[in-house]
Amino acid sequence: MDTPFYIGCHLSSAKGYFAMGKQAMALGGNTFQFFTRNPRGSAVKPLDEADIAAFRDFWEANSFGPIVAHAPYTLNACAAQDNTQRFAAKVMREDLERLELLPQVYYNFHPGSHVKQGAAVGIAKISDLLNRILTDHSPMVLLETMAGKGTEVGRSFEELAAIIERLEQPQKAGVCLDTCHVFDGGYDIVHDLDGVLKTFDDIIGLEKLKAVHLNDSKNPLGSHKDRHEKIAEGSIGLEAMAHIINHPRLRALPFLLETPNELEGYGREITLLKSMRKEVVI
Repeated sequence: MDTPFYIGCHLSSAKGYFAMGKQAMALGGNTFQFFTRNPRGSAVKPLDEADIAAFRDFWEANSFGPIVAHAPYTLNACAAQDNTQRFAAKVMREDLERLELLPQVYYNFHPGSHVKQGAAVGIAKISDLLNRILTDHSPMVLLETMAGKGTEVGRSFEELAAIIERLEQPQKAGVCLDTCHVFDGGYDIVHDLDGVLKTFDDIIGLEKLKAVHLNDSKNPLGSHKDRHEKIAEGSIGLEAMAHIINHPRLRALPFLLETPNELEGYGREITLLKSMRKEVVI
């Protein structure tokens, strides 16, 4: 039996989890991503237990894959200012506690910017924060691969590995690979996907790769710009996307679109990607 193709996009959480599940399915998907709270602030809605129960039933009945909760952009786990780092710890702890009520869910976050403290200091601060907030019951956190603009931490597989290696519970952390970010960061997934994945495996371990943000890029390889483009309209291109979604080391993962689209555009991209998925009999 072939591995299910878990494909979806980023959706608004304004109407709740059950509404997101139905919207994902209407677009042809069987997973989705959402912000845990206002992406540019800290506001969060009260939990609706009836909505969560309805979504859990829907998720199971429709064979959805893992879903991804995205932390707000305002979170900087390696900030220089103590109050900013305390804010990051508070938000992450609250988010993880709330997410415990959902079915299979990952908590994805941008590792942060060291703001001229140096990558080594940033790495230490991120891992120390995670050691304070991760519990046996909390969902797995995913460190997102970054494009390397400014003082971002996570611009290389080595930096992500260094964070995970410092964790007291490394089993509670994984990686989300963003195709635009790694391409902009200098990893040539267009011409050498196998080589990039081998490098990832050697440094981090492919067992740690849990999700893929599927985005084309407006910029060339190694630009360190981080500007997403619609599928097949950027520098990565459709052929490389087909290779990514069918790669034997990636095909079982959830793929989440974060392309510059409205819902109709996401629906078209999901349909296109499903048409390029090759069946493999196991």
